[in-house]
Amino acid sequence: MSHPVQANPRRWLALIFISLAQLMVALDATVVNIALPSAQHELGFSDGNRQWVITAYTLAFGGLLLFGGRLADIVGRKRIFLLGLLGFAAASALGGVATNTGTLLAARALQGVFAALLAPAALALLSVTFTEAKERARAYGVFGAIAAAGGGVGLILGGVLTEYLDWRWALFINVPFALAAATGAIPTVRDAVGVRRRDRLDIPGVALATTGLIALVYGFTRAESDGWGAGWTLGSFLASAALLLAFVLVETRVPNPLLPLRVLTDRTRAGVYLSTGLSMVGMFGLFLFLTYYLQVVQAWSPVRTGLGFLPLIIAMIIGPTLIGARLSHRVSPRALMAASFLISAIGLLMLTRMTVDSSYAALLLPSQVLLGLGTGTAFLPALSLATHGLRAHDAGIASAMINTSQQIGASIGTALLNTVAASATAGWLLDHANGPATNSQAIVHGYATAVWWAVGILVVAALVALTLVRVRPQGGSVPADEAGGPADDLTPILVH
Repeated sequence: MSHPVQANPRRWLALIFISLAQLMVALDATVVNIALPSAQHELGFSDGNRQWVITAYTLAFGGLLLFGGRLADIVGRKRIFLLGLLGFAAASALGGVATNTGTLLAARALQGVFAALLAPAALALLSVTFTEAKERARAYGVFGAIAAAGGGVGLILGGVLTEYLDWRWALFINVPFALAAATGAIPTVRDAVGVRRRDRLDIPGVALATTGLIALVYGFTRAESDGWGAGWTLGSFLASAALLLAFVLVETRVPNPLLPLRVLTDRTRAGVYLSTGLSMVGMFGLFLFLTYYLQVVQAWSPVRTGLGFLPLIIAMIIGPTLIGARLSHRVSPRALMAASFLISAIGLLMLTRMTVDSSYAALLLPSQVLLGLGTGTAFLPALSLATHGLRAHDAGIASAMINTSQQIGASIGTALLNTVAASATAGWLLDHANGPATNSQAIVHGYATAVWWAVGILVVAALVALTLVRVRPQGGSVPADEAGGPADDLTPILVH
């Protein structure tokens, strides 16, 4: 049943603070990376424990996203949004004052916990705040640009803070972000009336989904460090498969499931989740290899390396705001997503020609522009369709799914491409053992080989979007047979 709509008069201010929170979560995925060597030197943790500073965050974040999304639907999205912001600020401050490895790892895990509450709540709030088609497209354009560019901003910010201040500021910087977003959100952000779920939380589902996703992310982490055939790697993947299968069986039997299977069985949403996850493989492939290429092979400083990603960030902002928002009313989402993924693939394809002394202006810059335009533009329809055809009381869990697909995609990309690069580097050195080979040449060959894989994965993402996404441009109506059923009302009365 449709409800009369009272538009939030402060919705554009609300967008600023919701987007600021998303920026904080997105940049935190990379801001610590450049600061990591300095933190290791000061706190004295081993190379083996170094990866856990990153993994502690990704495990908690990826494992708890579904829980965070459903909790937002039950408790209220605005409440969970504010709780996530304040908790993230406290965890960041704890990490900034850490005097030992244990405290730093605990702080990073807590950041992941509160990010898992914050991220789905932010996107769900956006979905019930903007209900008019053109306004919604512009709002998602801004939000998508910030979400897409956050990782690149993190690399720049991490380089500047590490070189000119201290590695601890890579964590402290989140505190003013979070407090500003919370202070601004209290008077401007509104939740929706009559859409909060009154069901009990599905505790068995929470336990199975959380442990299953953690085991999956952990498996990819172990694959990166120990190899795909290692006991811990295979054991983690088997445990994840068993736990997630049990989760699906439980969700078909409990009266109030954590993840209603209707969220996944709609072909459009399934296509969005799958193609978005695949696209993150390519994105993190560029972050990973280009960072090391510039710092290790070409000996750039952390600040110069961070600034080297500026074209990527600008392109990611232009993609959804100036291109995607204008095309979303004229081009079908599947065509827009597929074309965007192919443009990203072309950008990565250029990097396969990388050599030890490649020109930044002639090769790296245009590659970043194409990847940024493609990925940024694809994010707009993906974010908009994440809650497509669902009632507002399922917006939190649907938003959690798009975040989960991104997180899992990033984990897979990091582990898979790192392993491919390392194997190709070792093979190149073996083949050139008696020649005038250099480590830099071997490293670059490994990077180029891994990028080929990323190109192929982005092409698959384009094919998935073309095959599964079936929705007309946002300005038109959506036939029931294309949308997986008639779209339910997503325009309830908005109140504080």
